[in-house]
Amino acid sequence: MSLLHDLIQGKLHRFHGGIHPPERKTAANQTPIVDAGLPAELVLPVRQHIGQPAQLRVAIGDRVLKGEPLTEPLNPMMIPVHAPTSGVVSAIEARPLSHPSGLDGLCVVLQPDGEDSWRPRFPVADYRVLGADVLLERIHEAGITGLGGAGFPTHVKLRPRKKAIDTLIINGVECEPYISADDRLMREHAQEILQGIEILRHIVQPALTVIAVEDNKPEAIAALQAANADQEVLVVAVPTKYPSGGEKQLIEIITGQQVPHNGLPADIGIVVQNVGTAFAVKRAIIDDEPLIQRVVTLAGDRFGEQANAWVRIGTPVRYLLDKFRLEPEPRQRIIMGGPMMGFTLHSAQAPIIKGSNCLLAPSQRELPEPAAELACIRCSQCADACPATLLPQQLYWYARAKEHDKLNSHNLFDCIECGACAYVCPSQIPLVQYYRVAKADIRQAERDAELAERAKHRFEARQARLAREKAERQLRQEKAASERKARMAEQVAAGGEDPVALALARVKAKQAAPEQPQDMAAARAARKEEARRKREEKQAAGQADGRIDAEPRGDTADGKKDAVAAAIARAKARKAEQPEPVTGREPAAGETDPKKAAVAAAVARAKARKAAQAEQPEPAEPVTGREPTAGETDPKKAAVAAAIARAKAKKAAQAKQAEPEPVAEADAEDAKKAAIRAAVARAKAKKAAQAEQAEPEPVAEADAEDAKKAAIRAAVARAKAKKAAQAADSPTQEHKEEQ
Repeated sequence: MSLLHDLIQGKLHRFHGGIHPPERKTAANQTPIVDAGLPAELVLPVRQHIGQPAQLRVAIGDRVLKGEPLTEPLNPMMIPVHAPTSGVVSAIEARPLSHPSGLDGLCVVLQPDGEDSWRPRFPVADYRVLGADVLLERIHEAGITGLGGAGFPTHVKLRPRKKAIDTLIINGVECEPYISADDRLMREHAQEILQGIEILRHIVQPALTVIAVEDNKPEAIAALQAANADQEVLVVAVPTKYPSGGEKQLIEIITGQQVPHNGLPADIGIVVQNVGTAFAVKRAIIDDEPLIQRVVTLAGDRFGEQANAWVRIGTPVRYLLDKFRLEPEPRQRIIMGGPMMGFTLHSAQAPIIKGSNCLLAPSQRELPEPAAELACIRCSQCADACPATLLPQQLYWYARAKEHDKLNSHNLFDCIECGACAYVCPSQIPLVQYYRVAKADIRQAERDAELAERAKHRFEARQARLAREKAERQLRQEKAASERKARMAEQVAAGGEDPVALALARVKAKQAAPEQPQDMAAARAARKEEARRKREEKQAAGQADGRIDAEPRGDTADGKKDAVAAAIARAKARKAEQPEPVTGREPAAGETDPKKAAVAAAVARAKARKAAQAEQPEPAEPVTGREPTAGETDPKKAAVAAAIARAKAKKAAQAKQAEPEPVAEADAEDAKKAAIRAAVARAKAKKAAQAEQAEPEPVAEADAEDAKKAAIRAAVARAKAKKAAQAADSPTQEHKEEQ
């Protein structure tokens, strides 16, 4: 009641700082609001507010009706976007945005069909029968955000909080130069604005509702007072001063209270809404019309026609420039917003969004470009002009040095970016640009830190999970081990032996007792015996197949020598069997065929070898000391004679091979006789051996010794014969190569 009394008495408060720039509102404020018309294409950014973009619910080629939602909100901070007219979705792609960065963003491109057909609408005759939650939901579905420029979701701002709302302030100040959209709206639609205010009062239930209008708008004040017949809303004129239209500054002007640092007006029981927002709430609740258009001021000397116009959301700036006859000059600037808080557009293809209240096309004379930045002279004029009682000079130095901690400690985010500091700076320093960049950097750093913290939590959760799983595995293993021990203990208790102890004992015994030498010798002997047995089996198999080289091995000490002699004899036989060089003639009459002679010699050698092998296994006979009887062949002499015969036969064969020329009949006759004599000698030796085997009488010790020596001499003779044969092969091979 005291606040109401002070306001009625005209008692207002002042805020720190502020400036008085030229207003320049008259040129666009002389005529009523006009309709900007329907462009050939509408570009609707998915995100036009503070918060997350809503989820798309349309696809390319879909036909939509006027007022139909194009996106669907999934949480309160998502605001839907609606079709400003009926038509077809021609594209969903990245297009230039109405943003200081000049970046592209996801947009829905709508091709109007010219019919402007509405979706089904359901107006509300009496909003008082609806609860606050239902009204807030309808405001949310209508896509209403703050139309003063910030773009904060309206339904979130009106949501009930812990502290009751005492004062509802409707902001109609519109203090920035050139902009007169709210002024014309209050003049022409005062009744609808008051209807929207009544809906807001029904939701918030404040004790006091105030409409604040700057005193340079007498026509708007008069229109509101005329429409306010019940006098339930207090219309207050506030002094003209920039930026008295700022939310925190207006609260201080009306109530004398200051919003705490990092706080909201709702924390002190105050809610502030723009007059354009109140008008949009009336259209959404009573007429069931979502936010698809707004009033935009088109001002500046380069416009052929300056006016305030109803512009559909998504209208390209290029269309408005053509519609209101822009006469560009070199380096023409197009500013979205006013000269204090607006920004230069990077592309004329950018669209009008919900927060766009002005499109400015000034001339160079009217609004010169900023001069070159000079060094700060520390004059403190920026601090004097700052309405948020900050230290712009210090913020400037910290922003340039990217000292984010100091920027936060100096309350950078309390800056409303009004531009008053840059307006009064004699060094022409664009302070607001530094603050905007610094804010963006800090927000990005906070997002990165948040992502890093989330990653850290995920990593720690994973490590905890791995540790938990490891502990669970170890617990299961320990449990299984204890169960095995219990089972073994039961087995031992039942009279059995401990298997673990037995296994350990075996391992220890094996490690402690190395293998004994005698055991190793026995193992080697067993391996040798096994090899000998396999050789005998192989030889027996060869004899059964009729092979000449399959010979039994004796068990006597001379077995090794016998094996060598047998190998030498087999080599000679194989060599004798080799084909003779071709001479191109047949043997002459009475000439012995060398091939046949070699075969006969091989047969003779095999028989002699068999006789010698038959003699070797015989046990040593007792020595009788007698000489051979008359007519009895001496085995020693017989062996020698056989060896001599074999050598002669081999020599004759080698001579034959080395001499490809025809041999004389005498030489052939000698070779034949030698072969016959050798065969006879071998036959006699064999017969003598058979006779000795048939007579098992004891043999004298001298005879046994002689037999042994004869065998040795026979082996020596065979070795010499082999050597001679190898020597004879060399010239024969040379002769073959010459042929």
